[in-house]
Amino acid sequence: MSKKRDILIVIFSTIIFAFLFHREDLGLNLFIFETIFFAWLLYSKRLQFKTKNQITVALAFITTSIATVVTHSVFSYFINYLVMVVFVGLLIYPQVKSLLNAFRISIISFFKSQIFFFESLLSTKVKGKNFGSYIWKFRMFFIPLIIIIIFIAIYSGSNPVFNDLVSSFLSFISESLIAIFKNFDFLVVFTLIVGLVISNFMYIMISNKYIENEDLKATDSLVRVKKSIKRIFSITALKNEYKAGVFLLIVLNVLLLIVNCIDLNIVWFNFQWDGYFLKQFVHEGTYLLILSILISIALVLYFFRGNLNFYQNNKLLRVLSYVWIIQNAILTLSVFVRNYRYIDYFALAYKRIGVILFLLLVLYGLYTVFVKVRDKKSAFYLFRVNAYALFIVLVFSSFINWDGLIAKYNFNNANKSFLHLNYMATLSDKALPHLDKPIEELDEIYKIQQEKFPFGEEFMRPFEYRQIINNRKKEFKAEWESKSFLEWNYAEYVAYKALFGY
Repeated sequence: MSKKRDILIVIFSTIIFAFLFHREDLGLNLFIFETIFFAWLLYSKRLQFKTKNQITVALAFITTSIATVVTHSVFSYFINYLVMVVFVGLLIYPQVKSLLNAFRISIISFFKSQIFFFESLLSTKVKGKNFGSYIWKFRMFFIPLIIIIIFIAIYSGSNPVFNDLVSSFLSFISESLIAIFKNFDFLVVFTLIVGLVISNFMYIMISNKYIENEDLKATDSLVRVKKSIKRIFSITALKNEYKAGVFLLIVLNVLLLIVNCIDLNIVWFNFQWDGYFLKQFVHEGTYLLILSILISIALVLYFFRGNLNFYQNNKLLRVLSYVWIIQNAILTLSVFVRNYRYIDYFALAYKRIGVILFLLLVLYGLYTVFVKVRDKKSAFYLFRVNAYALFIVLVFSSFINWDGLIAKYNFNNANKSFLHLNYMATLSDKALPHLDKPIEELDEIYKIQQEKFPFGEEFMRPFEYRQIINNRKKEFKAEWESKSFLEWNYAEYVAYKALFGY
């Protein structure tokens, strides 16, 4: 593709971006913009469906683009942008093995594409000459202009009459500029700049040979590195590392066995509720246990990073590693049970849902570590498959209206779980149909809450909550009815219909 054609496509895309997004909230406009991009890919035959990664990421891009309209959440928009970055990386290098490498290629291309656009613009021929040469000619006026300003300052300081003339002239210029730009919409300029940057990224794709070669050479299986020199020292070092690994994993397995036995006793089977104990138990305990699991994975990766995989007498180390992985899986389930206990007593919230998704990924990560040790896989394999799993989880989770789910679950379980009205009142407008409860129902819930959770008295009362929701409904109604077609989204449309019925 020629540079001139690149520039024209980017300029055209920038104009479309400004038309769709200038003074408009995100909604249907993003889906339209991305649909145009996807249509261009099909028309220009840039999009291929030859590998699993290409098919997966292309479908993920379409899915998350639809999700931004369906769920209309900050999370869905973030995931859509993330998928788009990976998608562009795959368009640049379709044969990429790892989504992480696609992400790296795309990020570097983002910065290079901005430079490429301006270099191409300056090198565009206008009447047989580069456009940049016309701009460059103005450099000769720069130094004379500075000298003129210096002399004006000197004469103004030495001659009051001349100073008055200069002041009058500057005031005239200032008033003229204010009059000219009084009704000028600077937001248009900002929108055009943002559109230009994004369009450069999407339509000017620049490869990165270093990362491409790195990805091409990467393999899932480890290759034994044989050393022809210092053989005795190497074998001795390998034996010492093996012994250190065995000693460390024996001690750590014993320690983790004690922790798991304690958790099985007090978390799984003999749990007793204590509000303040539970808060510390989950908040601080969960984060520390997650950290320990990640360190545990790192330890196994360290010992099985190289030739120790091929050491003939490493059976004990492998067995200890398997036990260590299984024990960490049990620990992960214990963290899940802790989180479940907390949800059972204190209902749903973003972080608690996040912990569940994270623990699912940790369990899968532990399984892949087991496969790595068993089948002598490389670190590249681990990063590749786990990045793929994370990608899939994020894409699917972007299609869920989490605010609506939280609101519905928390009110449905208010008879047994603590209902934090302060938190409920902050959920997005999409959840308003589930948050809009009559004062009689709220009063009934409050009585149950007082009996089960005495500390709840310090939180929001039903009357205050009802007032906030009523005010939010009025604001939402006015805001939705003032939205343009480009700002339309399904989630708020459904909420509006449920609340007002028209």
